Amino acid sequence: MPLWDQLAGLVARIDGYSLERRELPREQWTRVTTSVVLDGDGERGEGEDVTYDAAEHDEFPAGLMLAGTWTLDELSRRLDDVGLGDYRRWAFESAALDLALRQAGRSLAEAVGREYRPVRFVASTRTDVGPWLENDPTLEFKLDATKDWDAALMQRLAALDRVRVVDLKAYYRGTSVDLEPDGVFYRAIADAFPEAVLEDAWLEDGCLDALHGAESRLSFDAPIHALADFEALPIEARWLNIKPSRFGTVRKLLECIEACEERGVRMYGGGQFELGHGRVQIQRLASVFYADGPNDVAPSAYNEGGPSPALPRSPLPPPEGAGF
Repeated sequence: MPLWDQLAGLVARIDGYSLERRELPREQWTRVTTSVVLDGDGERGEGEDVTYDAAEHDEFPAGLMLAGTWTLDELSRRLDDVGLGDYRRWAFESAALDLALRQAGRSLAEAVGREYRPVRFVASTRTDVGPWLENDPTLEFKLDATKDWDAALMQRLAALDRVRVVDLKAYYRGTSVDLEPDGVFYRAIADAFPEAVLEDAWLEDGCLDALHGAESRLSFDAPIHALADFEALPIEARWLNIKPSRFGTVRKLLECIEACEERGVRMYGGGQFELGHGRVQIQRLASVFYADGPNDVAPSAYNEGGPSPALPRSPLPPPEGAGF
């Protein structure tokens, strides 16, 4: 039975919902997210809106008419009429899934007939990896390439044998992490890290030609919001970074995961700097569907400060209890 069909009939009894705003000050910005908390039958289900523009959290819809008894499929169809963006839609859909599972006393793994497994995770950083490795020599990394990377730095990083994914950030526009596509630069990275997954490379203007021989390591993240986006890529990608909030709905997420499994596409989870329960949810998805991947789902404490002996180490133990 398709994955979505195993969840679509789950029932959520909703009395109402509340909103919880979270903020984490950083050096040059403040991360803001909003959690949707659905209440019903003494249980609560949470989902997290990871919209990056802090101002958009100031006018979060607080009066949607969601009270009642819904299957997940019915509630999702109701949300079709509301006009929420993907990130906000995911907050409501993931909260509904969490509530339905808790009311049923089941875990996500049980609901789809699978088991939770220990989750391998990597640390995502744009800072010096040295202090992180001094704290935990076994830590693996997903690194954002920057224009400051020269041959000497790449050689030093490669010699550590801890870099599992290099993010080329080609599909971001007008952000602090934009990286201009450059075929020569791509070739240097592909050669320096011959085993690493190469994420979000630009495929036009000669860049794909520059990555000849590394095509099987190319992965995608930012442009993928549905299975159709993945299928529209000009190459047959063999890797995919799964960020649930980009898909908006549980159905679209599961359709893409299922297609990747059928086609032998390797997956790993990605985070969106979640501050609340959304972080737990991406870890649970990884635990069910791609536990062995280089998952960018490290516990939130990795985003809150520098290295510390108290930080959890990979792999994370399988989650316990009902809910999502």
